[in-house]
Amino acid sequence: MTPSHAPAAHLLIISDREPLAWVLENQRMAFPAGRTRTSLSMNKGDEVLLYTTRGCFGNPTRDLGRIIGLATLTTEVSTLDEPVTFGERRFTEGCRLRIHGLAPFREGVVLRDMVNDLQVFPDPRSWSVRMRRASLRLPEPDAALVKRELQPLLKPYGEVVGDYALQNR
Repeated sequence: MTPSHAPAAHLLIISDREPLAWVLENQRMAFPAGRTRTSLSMNKGDEVLLYTTRGCFGNPTRDLGRIIGLATLTTEVSTLDEPVTFGERRFTEGCRLRIHGLAPFREGVVLRDMVNDLQVFPDPRSWSVRMRRASLRLPEPDAALVKRELQPLLKPYGEVVGDYALQNR
């Protein structure tokens, strides 16, 4: 982090349980090929809020899109020596994270309940369109609001990460 860089906050959008398990187990984030500009806007020291889409666990009628964790980027985003592959998608850029806390499985902040209060969604009716990406930079007031809602739900990483791993078997 350069002295002129104030830490930013980003929503990391994870839409499948296999990549989620990899992110949580390795405390790393990988970005798909072709998303370099977005991923390079993230810097060491930035905060990240981990968001799982309603389809992440394979049952979008039961599950809701939730912000489930809080982390900090501990490295700059760079080209991975070895790309990570999930299904047919290649993830060529990545960084390391330090996960500070996770909400218990199937808990967390339901994002759709907050869209009317968040500046990042200027038109709340079409908020989900902005979520079709790997990450979304949050304005500072949005990040503060989401963290206030998330904080009471967070448990230490080691206490709950295994509950997420069990859902991937």
